[in-house]
Amino acid sequence: MRLGGQAARPLSPVGIGREAQSLVADEAALLPGPAERHRIFGGLNERQEHIFTWVAVVVVLLYMTAWVGAIDHLRDVHRQLVQQAKVTHIPAPPPAAPTQQITAVVSGNAPATAYLDDAVLGESGKLRFATRTPGQEVDDNVVAPEKPGLYKFAVQLDQATSSIKDFNVITLVPFSQKQRGKIGLYYLGSWPFERGGKPKTAAYANPNGFIEVTPQNADTQISEHFKLRDFLTKTQYDVWPKYLLLNPKLLDKLELTIAELERSGHDVRKVRIMSGFRTPEYNATGGNTAGRANLSRHMYGDASDIYIDNDGNGSMDDLNHDGRVDARDAEVIQQAVERVEKEHPDLTGGVGVYSACCGHGPFTHIDVRGFRARWRGTGSG
Repeated sequence: MRLGGQAARPLSPVGIGREAQSLVADEAALLPGPAERHRIFGGLNERQEHIFTWVAVVVVLLYMTAWVGAIDHLRDVHRQLVQQAKVTHIPAPPPAAPTQQITAVVSGNAPATAYLDDAVLGESGKLRFATRTPGQEVDDNVVAPEKPGLYKFAVQLDQATSSIKDFNVITLVPFSQKQRGKIGLYYLGSWPFERGGKPKTAAYANPNGFIEVTPQNADTQISEHFKLRDFLTKTQYDVWPKYLLLNPKLLDKLELTIAELERSGHDVRKVRIMSGFRTPEYNATGGNTAGRANLSRHMYGDASDIYIDNDGNGSMDDLNHDGRVDARDAEVIQQAVERVEKEHPDLTGGVGVYSACCGHGPFTHIDVRGFRARWRGTGSG
């Protein structure tokens, strides 16, 4: 319809106009909106949070898988030992003994430490272990337990028992437990005169027994500067328990040598054992065998190849301060050993000075074979 020639505009209902539209918008603002999601990890957007959460889930699952795998591996090793014993008639190794205590009774008022000084602490006074075969005397009043393992040593004075701090009597696993070159799954091989022949001295006879080393006791402190694991053969990494020969006299000599170096003005904070005990099998075939003797004292647990490594770079330090690292630095250790042997002739043995070779730096071989021997060499000693 047109009025006066103009098109008629549609009429809006009364009261509805711009004010009404504004009112509707205000009401919408008052209504509750969708709730915002709470962020667990501040500073991450939703996509980043999802990624972080899934990464965390994967890490946890991997950890759980490794944990379950480790338990299964231990069970599998045990099953292998049992099966091996049944099929080959080779006895399974004796179980590791729990930490127990053996006690010596001492009369009088002498302190416990004085009692141990002459008996088992060595001439250095720094030994923390003694080895015995099952049932062998530790002293006049105490014998080693029949069950192989590590035992805390204590002394009873006037009805009071006092344990000697960090001192262990170790009952050895008898040599007879080795069958066909093994104890359990750990391969040792055969000693030079095991199949016949007569050794030139008792020092080259078959060992009496072995220290059983487990993941639980490998970090046992056996002297002021050394632990059991320092002397293990560097092979069969995943096989436990391991078996070790270690003569306390060697530790005594090493501790005295360290003390002599310090008296001479040398800083000795870290002594590295490049090679300690070697199984006969490893001595003949493992690693770099250049320079190794067929009758190496390493196979008898009374020899070690050492170097001073205070800076932790894996090589001998410059002990003579001439700006170079060479065999002259190994000679500094040799000179200290010479002074130790002069003062303690019962620790007489071999000393070899080795030059850098085959991926390692210079080092000094030290042993307590019972007679004097000196040489220079290369290779692995």
